[in-house]
Amino acid sequence: MIDTLWDWPPPVLDPAGPYSGKVTTLAWSLFGLGAFVTLVVIVALWIAIKGPGRWKAELGGERAIWLGGVAFPGIVLTALLVWGLTLTASLTEPIRGDEMRIRVTGEMWWFRVQYLDSSGAVVMEDANEIHIPVGQPVVLELESADVIHSFWVPHLSGKKDMIPGRRTFLRIEADRTGEFGGVCAEYCGRQHALMGFVAVAHEDGDFRDWYAQRTAGLARLGSGITMQNEPPTAATSRGSPRSAEERPIARPDAIPGEVSGRELFMQSGCAACHRVAGTEANGLAGPDLTHVGSRRTLGAGILPNNRGTLIGWIGDSQSLKPGNRMPSYDMLNADELEAIAIWLEQQK
Repeated sequence: MIDTLWDWPPPVLDPAGPYSGKVTTLAWSLFGLGAFVTLVVIVALWIAIKGPGRWKAELGGERAIWLGGVAFPGIVLTALLVWGLTLTASLTEPIRGDEMRIRVTGEMWWFRVQYLDSSGAVVMEDANEIHIPVGQPVVLELESADVIHSFWVPHLSGKKDMIPGRRTFLRIEADRTGEFGGVCAEYCGRQHALMGFVAVAHEDGDFRDWYAQRTAGLARLGSGITMQNEPPTAATSRGSPRSAEERPIARPDAIPGEVSGRELFMQSGCAACHRVAGTEANGLAGPDLTHVGSRRTLGAGILPNNRGTLIGWIGDSQSLKPGNRMPSYDMLNADELEAIAIWLEQQK
C-alpha cells in the first residue's frame, strides 16, 4: 500500500479514472492560479518598493484596488466555488438505478467492506481491501462505527468524510487495472496514520470470476447471508462468469494440520471478535477473516500478508499498532501462533 501512495507522480496528480481526473484538473487549475497570483503579488511588491513614481501612484489608486482587490478575487473565487460544488455533487450523488454498491464502514483503525446487492442486502464482507471492475462506476456507501473518518483513494476519486449516524456516498471508477492505495484522510485517533486499505481494479471478466468464486464458496460454507454469483451491476450483462466450481475457496477441513490451528483460534477467544464463514466463529467486532489468506496486507495496510507477519500480528499486535482493539496473544507459544497462522493463511 505504501508503494502505491508514494510513487511519483503522487496519486492525486496521477488519476486512474474519470472521477479522479476531474479532481486532478481542478487541482492543476488551483496550482496554476496560485502561481499566477503569487507572481502578481511579487511584481506589485517590486513596484511598491523599486518602481517608478507613476506606477506607484497607479498601484495605490482607487481603480487598482477595485480591480485587483475586489473584482478579480471575487470573480475567481466565485468561479472556483461553483466548479468545486458542481464536481462534488457529481461525485457524491445517491445511488441511481442498478449501479454496483459497496458499503465501507470506518472503524478504529480499519475499514469494514461489504458488497451489496441491488436491494442493499449484504452479499459478502471483507476488510481493508476493495475489488472493483475496470470501466464501471461503483457507488460507495460510507459510514462510521465510532468517530469521524474520511475515505480517500487519490488515484480513483476525491475524498469523503465517514460520519457516525450518517450515510454518505462517493463514486469511484478505474480506467486501468492495478492496485491503488487508500487512506483515512481525517485524524481519527492514535493510529490514524496506520489506517489504510487497497483498492484492486480487475478487468471485467476477472472481476466476475473473483466475485463468483467468493460468493459460491460462501454458499458452500453456509454463511447464512444473502448469496448470489453475479455482481449486482448492469455490467454483468457482458460475458459469462466462469463456474465457481472451477475455483473453490479453501475448505478448512481440507488443510493438513489445520485442526490444531482452528481449535486454538476458537479456544483463544478469537472467534468472539472475528467471523470465519463455515465455522462457529461469528464475532462482528473485528474484521471478517473468511478470506484473510487472500488479502494483500494485514493490520489495515501496514504489513504484507504472509505467515511471518500473521504470527507477529497475532502475538504482539499492540506493539505493531498500539491502541488497536485486538489484544496481543503473548500467552501463546511460537508453535501455537504458527498453527493459527497456518490455518488463517488457508482461508481464501
